[in-house]
Amino acid sequence: MDTFWEKLQSIDRRWVYLMVGIAVIFPFIVPIHFPLSITPEARSLYDTVEALPDSSVVMLVFDYYPSTMAETEPMAVAAARHFFKKNCKIITLSNIPLGGPSMAEEVTRRVAKEFGKTYGVDYVNLGYKYGYVSVMKGMATSIESVFPTDNTGTPLKDLPLMQRVKSYKDIAFLFEVADNATADFWISIVNAGYGLPMGVGATAVMAPKFYSFYGSKQIVGLLGGMKGAAEYEVLIGHPDAAFRGMDVQSLVHLLIIFMVVLGNIGFFISRQHKRRIKI
Repeated sequence: MDTFWEKLQSIDRRWVYLMVGIAVIFPFIVPIHFPLSITPEARSLYDTVEALPDSSVVMLVFDYYPSTMAETEPMAVAAARHFFKKNCKIITLSNIPLGGPSMAEEVTRRVAKEFGKTYGVDYVNLGYKYGYVSVMKGMATSIESVFPTDNTGTPLKDLPLMQRVKSYKDIAFLFEVADNATADFWISIVNAGYGLPMGVGATAVMAPKFYSFYGSKQIVGLLGGMKGAAEYEVLIGHPDAAFRGMDVQSLVHLLIIFMVVLGNIGFFISRQHKRRIKI
C-alpha cells in the first residue's frame, strides 16, 4: 500500500496549477504586503525629483510597447503622480509609434484627474515623431520646430504651458520609461550632449546595462522591472499595481519553493521506505 509520501510523487499536476492560480488571485483579494527593500538607485531617483523646485517643467517619455506594460506602465504612473504631487508641469512624448502616444495620453489624463490638473496648462502630450535621433537633437534648439502641434493637432503656440517651454533649457528633468534601446540615445545625446538631468525606468531584462550609467552619474536613478516600479510606488506613498504584482510574485515563488522542498522530502522518505521493505 502506497504511503502518503509515495502518493505525493504522483500528484495530479492539475492540483499544482490550481494552487498556483489561487496564489495569483489571492493577493488581489487580500493584500499581503510582503516587505520590499528599496534600492539606492530608486531612492536616488525619488530624492532627485523631491529636490526639484515646485512648478518645474519635466519631460516624461513613454518609450515602451504595449507588450511590456505590466512592468513599465506602473513606473510611468508613479512618476506622473510624483511630478504632479510636486506641482511640476509635465511634457510627454514617445519614440514608439505603436501605442506610445495613446498610452501617454491615457496615463497623464488619468493621473491628472486625481490631482485636478488641466491639459495645456499643467501637462501636454506632444505625441510621436519619426526619427528619434533627429527629434532629440532638434528639441535642443526648438521643441516647436519638431512638434508644431500636440498629439491632438493643437498648435503648441495655443497651449499656455508650451509658451514658456521652448527647448531643453526650460526643462528641469527627464524621466525615460523604456523597453528598448531608445534609452541609450536619450543618455548619449540629451544628457551627454545637452546636460539635461535624467532617470531611467527599464524592464527587468534591460536594467543591468544601465547600472554603469548610474555609476557614471549620467542618470540620477534607475527603476528595474516591476520591483523598481513597486519601490517607487512605496516611496511616493501610493502602493498600486506594481506593489500588488510583487505580492503575487512573492507568494507564487514561496509556493514553488515549498513544493520543491516537499517533493524532495517525499522522494527521500519514499526511497528509505522502499529500502526497508526490501531488507
